[in-house]
This record gives sequence, structure tokens and C-alpha cells, in this order.
Amino acid sequence: MKALILSGGKGTRLRPITYTGAKQLVPVANKPILWYGIESIVAAGITDIGIIISPETGEEVKNLTGKGDRFGAKITYILQSQPLGLAHAVKVAKDFLGEDPFVMYLGDNLIADSLDSFLEDFNNKHLDALILLREVPNPTAFGVAKVDEKERVLQLVEKPKIPPSNLALVGVYFFSHTIHDAISQIKPSARGELEITDAIDFLIDEKKPVEARKLQNWWLDTGKKDDLLEANRIILDTRLEGAIEGELDSSSQATGRVQIGKNSKIINSTIRGPVIIGENCHIENSFIGPYSSIDDEVTLIDTDIEHSVILEGAKVLEIQQRIVDSVIGQRAQLKVAPQRPKALRFLIGDDSQIELV
Repeated sequence: MKALILSGGKGTRLRPITYTGAKQLVPVANKPILWYGIESIVAAGITDIGIIISPETGEEVKNLTGKGDRFGAKITYILQSQPLGLAHAVKVAKDFLGEDPFVMYLGDNLIADSLDSFLEDFNNKHLDALILLREVPNPTAFGVAKVDEKERVLQLVEKPKIPPSNLALVGVYFFSHTIHDAISQIKPSARGELEITDAIDFLIDEKKPVEARKLQNWWLDTGKKDDLLEANRIILDTRLEGAIEGELDSSSQATGRVQIGKNSKIINSTIRGPVIIGENCHIENSFIGPYSSIDDEVTLIDTDIEHSVILEGAKVLEIQQRIVDSVIGQRAQLKVAPQRPKALRFLIGDDSQIELV
């Protein structure tokens, strides 16, 4: 059994954060989103992993994630030169996959459920495809499955105007080698991509055994800012273990589950967990409220912040209002002008979002 993780794509919904990096490497609780998927796959006993990368962000993914040693896995990187669809990604990975069954996992997804039981069902029932689904309140925004009472998949529909169910595809699929033949038989969709849903529909039309299982716990697609913050909140709530390796001075306090990395200094500040703070941070005269993740090398001075994600190397200095529900990018600087300006002055990149209250 092998695994194929998709880590290409442009991450347009998370711009400007993703202009300079892969969306799958944006951290949740100070760990790249991609790594949660790798850990889930390895926990299910699958250690031969291929990762689909793009020309734009592939080197960054390779440099940060490595050869797989830290996960107890062997990672092979596979270049998809153009974003021509999920089925196209499987097609370019065919040499790596060979005749082996495999799990395909979208690298910007987070799920709470273990993969073990799904893998066991897939193997024991000798299925050609097993797809994972989650009930959602807005099925028109997703690919949706129609399933019978025996969990057999009858139909897949992309973003239907009239959904046949409220069961959304979550981006985790188990396939036998027959998926390669199915992909060879389909044509590009109206948007010019080879759709994995079309390949699965081909298997269904050929009377191949295709079934679905529903997730019992949460699933998050981290493609938007609010989804990223919600993922951060859930991970901090459910998985964070308190550990203070940094330095708190006598006028600082940390309550609740708080993790502080090595060489970080907390001076005259209050931290209320769940909060994670990386290594080599400097935090002074500040309040850090629940559900905040502060990455390595961050400086916070005279700042109040909560329910936010601050990426590596950012500086937030002397902001007089509390910062909430925010994502601040790598090496960004947020500070007050030396004197009150008569006019507002901005240098704002493409797709930025600025809110003035």
C-alpha cells in the first residue's frame, strides 16, 4: 500500500500569505498543514509516500519536509508541471504507484478520524475505490456523493445546484490499480482538468465496487483564513500539550495549556492557553489570549492578541487595540507610525484584506 499526497496548487484563497509559499506549508499550531496528513498516513502503517509538487513551490516543500525520516517514512517527490486536475496528478504519479493500491490525500485537508478502519474496510472488501465523506450544511459548495443504504456510491456530482445529498467529498480516497485505466478513459472537464470524480464515475459505470464511509469527527479544508483559524483552534483544543522550555520572568504568568519553545523570552506578559509559542521569540508587555499560535522568531511588544496565527519572523509592536481573528505572515511588520498621520498611507500587495475600524 502506498500513499499519494497532493501538495501543488496556487492557494489563491489564502493570498497574500501564499504568494511566497505553498498553502500546504502554512502552519496550524506551528506545524505545516501537510505534516498532519503525513502523520495520519504513517499512523495507518503506510510509509511509502509520494508527494505531488508544483514548479512554483516544490523546492520549498522538499526542503522543509525532507526525505521522510522525521515521520518514519520514505518520501518521493513527483512534479506536476501544470495544475491539470486530481486525476492528472494520479496520472503523472503512475510510475511511482505501479500496480499497488494507494490512498490519495489532499495536502491542505485536516481530519480527526484515524485512517485505520477505512483502510481495513478497503482491503477486506477488495474495493476498487473507497471515498470518505462528511455531512455539511452547504453541499452546493462541494463535490457531493449519492450513496445507497449499503454504502455503495451511485453518483458523484461537482458543486450541484440541487444536491442529491449533504455528503461532501473530503479529499481522502483509497484506490486499487484499476483507477489508472479509468483515468485513461476520461476527457478533460469544462475547466480543462482531468477530474477524479469523473474517473470514479467511470468505475461506477463499469460496475466496479465503489463504496463510501462517513467521517465521525471534524474535517477542515484550510483554504481560507477563517478555516485556517478554526483548524488552529481545534488542534490547540484537542492536541496541545503544555510544556514551557522558554523563560518567563517573575512578572509574567501562563495559565492553562501553554507551550513555549526554547530560547523564547516572556517579559511582563500574560498568556492564557491554549497557546503555542515557538522558539527564539521575544514577547514583552503583551497579552496572548486563547487559540493563538506564535511561530519561531516572532517579536511582540506592547501587543494584545487572541485567536490568531502569527507566522515566523513577524514583528508586532505597540499596537493599541487588541488583535483578533488575524493571520500575520512571515516577516511581516505591524507597528504604529511615529506620529499621528494626517492621511492614511499604505503599501498593499495583491489580494490583501485590510479592515479599518
